[in-house]
Amino acid sequence: MAISLQKGQKVDLTKGNPSLKKLLIGLGWDVNKYDGGFDFDLDAAAFLLNSSGKVNSDDDFVFYNNLKHKSGAVEHMGDNLTGAGEGDDEEIRVDLSKVPANVDKIDFTVTIYDAEARKQKFGQVSNAYIRVVDEDTGKELIRYDLGEDFSIETAVVVGEIYRNRGEWKFNAIGAGWSGGLAALGRNYGVNV
Repeated sequence: MAISLQKGQKVDLTKGNPSLKKLLIGLGWDVNKYDGGFDFDLDAAAFLLNSSGKVNSDDDFVFYNNLKHKSGAVEHMGDNLTGAGEGDDEEIRVDLSKVPANVDKIDFTVTIYDAEARKQKFGQVSNAYIRVVDEDTGKELIRYDLGEDFSIETAVVVGEIYRNRGEWKFNAIGAGWSGGLAALGRNYGVNV
């Protein structure tokens, strides 16, 4: 059974499980009743970050316009434009054995596409979650349900995996941002 986390909790991924190399990061959400005339397009992304919490280059930003990191360590499985259907809305694969040495952590985010023009906010989103699955076995290892903590935010840092003394851990973050993907990207050092 998966470990269910609360905001701020951290858990070991590879300690006691050194063979764990391939992860599937599943992100999902539902949209509350909305009749604003636009589709509600949420986008997952991954930022590969150095010890300063910044990307080493713009290539370290994996999202719908850059689906695969040059190392092969992180691959976005495609953009879901409507969030319709059951299960994960977007998925990102991570191969821990291919993560470059100058990457200390990988942050997973969800943003609302064109949120300002469409007048959309995370207060209109419910049942948001991130889950970490051992891709080799299909076993869900970790699940973090974000709850209803957001109102005016247009971006959320959902969680991260990070190196700690040669092991990989997961941190349930759940931090909201205003300014959408552009503001988040600038925070991480991406040239937007």
